[in-house]
Amino acid sequence: MDHFLYRNGQLFAEDVPVAEIAASVGTPVYIYSTATLLRHFGLFDQALAGELAGSAGFSLLCGRYEGIDHRIREHLIDEEISVGDVVLAGGEVGACLVIEAVTRLIPGVMGNAVSPVTESFGQSGILEEPHYTRPAEFRGWEVPEVLRSGDHAKVERWRQAQALHRTIAQRPDLMALRGPLTQAEQRLLEEFPPTPYPSHFTI
Repeated sequence: MDHFLYRNGQLFAEDVPVAEIAASVGTPVYIYSTATLLRHFGLFDQALAGELAGSAGFSLLCGRYEGIDHRIREHLIDEEISVGDVVLAGGEVGACLVIEAVTRLIPGVMGNAVSPVTESFGQSGILEEPHYTRPAEFRGWEVPEVLRSGDHAKVERWRQAQALHRTIAQRPDLMALRGPLTQAEQRLLEEFPPTPYPSHFTI
């Protein structure tokens, strides 16, 4: 269901089927776009995922190649969602990202209700600590001794310290948003040295 652009003949989604679909759904329609988001949304992030998870529902309209006719965007779309300054062949991958991030925040979807609160971008607004599993030693690489100590209070302090270390090193913008370190947090950073990370990329 493609047509060509007036200006250069590039493929474009055909108006009539898209318009009929967008007008028929009973929920707000969001279009995946590489454009800057309208209104207050900004780039798609955890906060917006939480907002959408708490809504009554929504629909996603994905363009292909050059996207959607602007008349559809202007008259039948409630909002635009961008997953970043990158251009894809179509909006399907971006829509999948939105669906994945939103559905896992709906109560009952995840097996552990605490996970969305304690993970990166959760209640604290910072990155989460590094994770380890068994065996305790693998290829000469050991799980930190504190995690094997059985001292639950110390483990919790270590988790908080590592989350702060990681965020300070990799996402200082998040630290700036949440405010300066407290005296208690300063002591945590002094008590536990940072766990090394191989890069500054955050996943």
